Amino acid sequence: MKRTLPVLGVVFTTAVALSGCGLGGTVSSDTTSTAQIPELTPDQQVSITFESYNYGIAGAWTDTFNGLIADFGKKHPNIKVTAQKPQGNSPNPATDTISSIQNQMVAGTPPDVAQLGFSDLDFTVNQLQAKPLDTLVGKQEVDRNFDGRHAYAPRARVLDDWNGHTYGVPFVFSTPVLYLNASLFTEAGLDPADPPATWAEVATASKQIADRTGKGGVYIDCLTKTAKDWCFQSMVRSNGGRVISADRRTLSYADAPAVEVVTMAQNLVNTGSMPKLNQKQGYEAFGRGEVGMILETSAIQGTFVAGAKDKWDLRSAPMPSFGDKPTVPTNSGAGLHILSNDPAKQRASWELIKFLTSEESYIKISQNIGYLPLRTGLLEQPDGLKNWADKNPLLKPNVAQLGNMEPWVSMPGNSYLQMRDGMMDAVEAVVFQGKDPQSTLSAAQAEGAKLVPAA
Repeated sequence: MKRTLPVLGVVFTTAVALSGCGLGGTVSSDTTSTAQIPELTPDQQVSITFESYNYGIAGAWTDTFNGLIADFGKKHPNIKVTAQKPQGNSPNPATDTISSIQNQMVAGTPPDVAQLGFSDLDFTVNQLQAKPLDTLVGKQEVDRNFDGRHAYAPRARVLDDWNGHTYGVPFVFSTPVLYLNASLFTEAGLDPADPPATWAEVATASKQIADRTGKGGVYIDCLTKTAKDWCFQSMVRSNGGRVISADRRTLSYADAPAVEVVTMAQNLVNTGSMPKLNQKQGYEAFGRGEVGMILETSAIQGTFVAGAKDKWDLRSAPMPSFGDKPTVPTNSGAGLHILSNDPAKQRASWELIKFLTSEESYIKISQNIGYLPLRTGLLEQPDGLKNWADKNPLLKPNVAQLGNMEPWVSMPGNSYLQMRDGMMDAVEAVVFQGKDPQSTLSAAQAEGAKLVPAA
């Protein structure tokens, strides 16, 4: 059951060639492009609005970003940043982002900078009209920001590329991590030093935890509409399938690999190993020590650390596999995009993006929240994150999984949210409501196929 992890300071030297179909495009080789917007003068006062779903979650998320915005204000006293969360009432604020921005665009007051999910990239470029940064500030300036003292990991820097341009700077993301309540493992007679490495082993361990402790065995935060589909895509890919074809023209989540994934999860519920909880209830229950395992983004790691402190033993492990099939972690998260049409606000927005993706900011984001620093060299530097990383073994599985990460694939066209939500509604109905896996997924896929744009 044990797995050997690569050393924490793994260096990513191979860039991934990603197509322009929602997986990131090829960046233009033109290195002579210059900025279209002028620099701000020191006494030029500019006010901008920054919309981020980080502000929709209390605790480490909001506190950390309030601190970062305050630090930015000290460095740029001429730029006033008003930070806001997306407008809406979803339990997951990220779910409200697109509708929030659309409503503000209709009102003529869109945010100047927005944190937008990678699965929204097609819509962000083609409908929200995000500005190509390599045209706005020049490709050399964009590359300088990606490089710096500690460069972006190659797989990370291209996630917001589209049709030869860089439309955003990838900001925060995670891969699926299996967090463990080692105290419950011990109470159930399991060895937390030998965590489940396959989903079959998860099923066995979670049933034993539930039977012997009366607590939840496992919660997989990949199976509801609120959770979006990044983690579900990872589970399906790890079982040898896809939710949509590589060319993004044909939905395929009713194929055998996806059906097997949701059937496995349904069985966990039916055996009493996985409690019937929504996303928020799931991660909060784990944070209180009431669930033995959770497959989750590291974005919630800070919540888990706070919940476990002086109460129970929190650990982490790689995403489980389906038998001997290799796992294929996909990334969650979002990039930072400029939506403003005003040159001064565009320049101020770029200064904010550079600051939020700087080494200084990533140190705080990683330490306080648990997100991976996309400037991975920080993990090897004593004046960066090395000392923190050495004391934080929770990070190791996430870092290791970056080596075989694949991008979160965006659904195509203007109806992409309906396609994605229809799929996840079906998944949720199977897992938590006991619906038939094959017929439920097939019916949803047939409806979703009507929304796929013609080639």
